[in-house]
Amino acid sequence: QVQLVESGGGLVEAGDSLTLSCAVSGLTFSKYHMAWFRQAPGKERDFVAVINGRASSTYYPVPAPGRRFTISRDNAINTVYLRIDDLKPEDTAIYYCAASTWYPRTDPEYDYWGQGTQVTVSV
Repeated sequence: QVQLVESGGGLVEAGDSLTLSCAVSGLTFSKYHMAWFRQAPGKERDFVAVINGRASSTYYPVPAPGRRFTISRDNAINTVYLRIDDLKPEDTAIYYCAASTWYPRTDPEYDYWGQGTQVTVSV
């Protein structure tokens, strides 16, 4: 049984940094490309970042500099991370991790999803 379990969300203040984790089990982790999406209330699920299976490539919709999101993974412990810097109220959303055998995939047609973790940013 494949499981993706996000953690690390919570209530934070604007300007803070936060690192989300997603622990994966039930699949060969290094063969899957991992992504983060987020969904704010009343909005569609948006792509945030993706990292390939070997952690040698990442893709973001926002070019650097100015990018506040960093995706990483540790294949030794089957975990993918998302660091968010300089949090803003508009970052308030449920953050989901997802797994796919396609890279880089920015649409939501991923094979497996976690249940999400809520991030709420106060002013």
